[in-house]
Amino acid sequence: MTRPRGDPMTAPSPTLPPVAVSDDDHASHARWTPLKIAIWVAIALLGGVAWVMLALVRGETVNAIWFVFAAVCTYLIGYRFYSKVIERYITRPDDRRATPAEVRSDGKDYVPTDRRVLYGHHFAAIAGAGPLVGPVLAAQMGYLPGTIWIIVGVVLAGAVQDYTVLFFSMRRGGRTIGQMARQELGRIGGTAAIIASLLIMLIIVAILALVVVNALGESPWGVFSVAMTIPIALFMGVYLRYLRPGKVTEVSLIGFVLLMFAIVGGGWVAGTEWGQAIFHLDRTTIAVGIIIYGFVAAVLPVWLLLAPRDYLSTFMKIGVIVMLAGAIVLVRPEISVPAVTIFGENGLGPVFAGPLFPFLFVTIACGALSGFHALIASGTTPKLVEKERQTRFIGYGGMLMESFVAIMALVAAISIDQGIYFAMNAPAALTGGTVEGAVAFVNSLGLTGSPLTADMLTGTAAAVGEESIVSRTGGAPTLALGLAHIMQQALGGQALMAFWYHFAIMFEALFILTAVDAGTRVARFMLQDSIGAWFPRFRDVSWRPGVWICTAIMVAGWGTILILGVTDPLGGINTFFPLFGIANQLLAAIALAVVMAIVAKRGRSYVKWLWIVALPLAFTAVVTVTASLYKIFSPVPAIGYWANHFKYRAALDSGDDSLGTPEVIGAVIRNTAVQGTLSIIFVTLAVVVIVTAVIVTVRAIRAGGGEETEDEAVPSRRFAPAGFLPTAAERALEKEWEPILADERRETARRGH
Repeated sequence: MTRPRGDPMTAPSPTLPPVAVSDDDHASHARWTPLKIAIWVAIALLGGVAWVMLALVRGETVNAIWFVFAAVCTYLIGYRFYSKVIERYITRPDDRRATPAEVRSDGKDYVPTDRRVLYGHHFAAIAGAGPLVGPVLAAQMGYLPGTIWIIVGVVLAGAVQDYTVLFFSMRRGGRTIGQMARQELGRIGGTAAIIASLLIMLIIVAILALVVVNALGESPWGVFSVAMTIPIALFMGVYLRYLRPGKVTEVSLIGFVLLMFAIVGGGWVAGTEWGQAIFHLDRTTIAVGIIIYGFVAAVLPVWLLLAPRDYLSTFMKIGVIVMLAGAIVLVRPEISVPAVTIFGENGLGPVFAGPLFPFLFVTIACGALSGFHALIASGTTPKLVEKERQTRFIGYGGMLMESFVAIMALVAAISIDQGIYFAMNAPAALTGGTVEGAVAFVNSLGLTGSPLTADMLTGTAAAVGEESIVSRTGGAPTLALGLAHIMQQALGGQALMAFWYHFAIMFEALFILTAVDAGTRVARFMLQDSIGAWFPRFRDVSWRPGVWICTAIMVAGWGTILILGVTDPLGGINTFFPLFGIANQLLAAIALAVVMAIVAKRGRSYVKWLWIVALPLAFTAVVTVTASLYKIFSPVPAIGYWANHFKYRAALDSGDDSLGTPEVIGAVIRNTAVQGTLSIIFVTLAVVVIVTAVIVTVRAIRAGGGEETEDEAVPSRRFAPAGFLPTAAERALEKEWEPILADERRETARRGH
């Protein structure tokens, strides 16, 4: 193995083994062989056949197996080739440089973290409600548009954003996207980005929490199982830091076994009188509990709850999605939903209203591109990265896994009967919340296939152990039903339908809560930095009063919006999710705009690769601005917030009770005013940031570069492999470093005691 050569700034210490694998060894590992060529040709051919089957050769039904093959083959090609282009020509990592986790290691926020644990933490933090809910709601438009955007969009847009933001934040000491915007874009653009990021974060975390509330409402099984993950995670954090430092596999197995006990135990607890009395909670009570949890999780040290809980939930998340994919390959369910439905053509669907362009893209949101990820990638994760090359595996690879979650959610949603799908996802205002009302409403939609019957709804509810499945909005119950429908065919039969349903509910709630706690922590970082402009002490993330004050402010903000959503008579998620999607995508545009300016400032050799960032930025900017204009100015009440606001206000003024009671009408007036006002603020701030970024970028291109804002390079004094599996050269170097790192772990444990 050759040892790396480099400039003195980043040369390794002579008393230590090399801190990085050499460029020659990297090149040797990437060298093409006949076997590699044959494997990649086979992957490309299988992916091509799958896309042809989905897009062209489709009859009355399409087999779900092609969704799995199209997604996996496209992801493999994107990761192996496209992300390598980004690494080689845009990010250009150097493992001889120390990361912020190494330079600033404080045992709280800056902690060098094993790449596999960090991948789990990052994936768990980014993969919230979006990849579960968005594709389920978008299924009303048919399977093909959503499938194309989820798979192609993530390769060219979502994973590009996540990877580049993570890398450039890491090079800047883990600064948030707002901080980077202020540095790169100046006072006007930076201030607009910071305000937009803070406000959008409130909406995003509130909607994530709202999905959890809808999934766990009046479900004692789910409430117990999810609650148990908190003490399990605390135990894992203590175990890994003090009892058995470095034993990642060991603690993972223990955590997995305890998690399975929590799920099975939830079914037993739910069947007891005391379990029903303690854990059968209404939605408002659950919302209050999540608000309290969000505060506590955001102020505890990251190693104690956040990282182990996210790692634990990642086992659950990836395990369930891979298991579902395997079941789809085994069962091969036939999908009868049209490629594009009538609601995709007329834009007047009962789940959400608006034309396919742009609302399909803002509804799918996190499954393909998510601004929320930019907050995580510039919040907690860059403060935990061990080595620079790991950012491709964590950033790009983590987003590909989230996209796969979205595809599996879409397949699960379209695998169930269309009538049941619309009965579950239409708000109670349309179905009346009753079986009879749901049957009458769904059968009036003119769907293809057999009409919906009352027996279908009551029988399905009984099969999954629920009192009712009517108007269970939010996407999570629909995904749970679809997962249970597929899994019971592969394992256990109809007798295990209820187990699989509640297993999926627990999985989804666990999935989303990890984004709530990570999001709250990132929001606290952002607010501390913003207040720090006037009161510098707040910028010290170890100053506990500042931590508590800023966390309380952000939790109060998203908690208020959460309560509005819980009490919304139009289904909460149905009216708030479009705002979530638009805000999320606007934040993605802001993040990509900042990255574009950073890349342009790096010099002339980067300019010809600027299209990799500019292309997704241009697309998402057009989509989100168009969607915002629809929501602000559309005269159709089902689409425009203000049109709906004035419709209900007129009804209140005239005493018309056909739209509901005065309390219901008042709630709609209040919520639409909030949503309409926020829509105007969000799009205005985003346009300011994008225009400023374009001006800065053009200036940098003309000048051949710009001001360097990266932290000064510090030589690294540790080593870790770049990907999930180490190469031969990395394994050899790991053996040299193992005694040194073992001493470091023992010293950390000793100081902790």
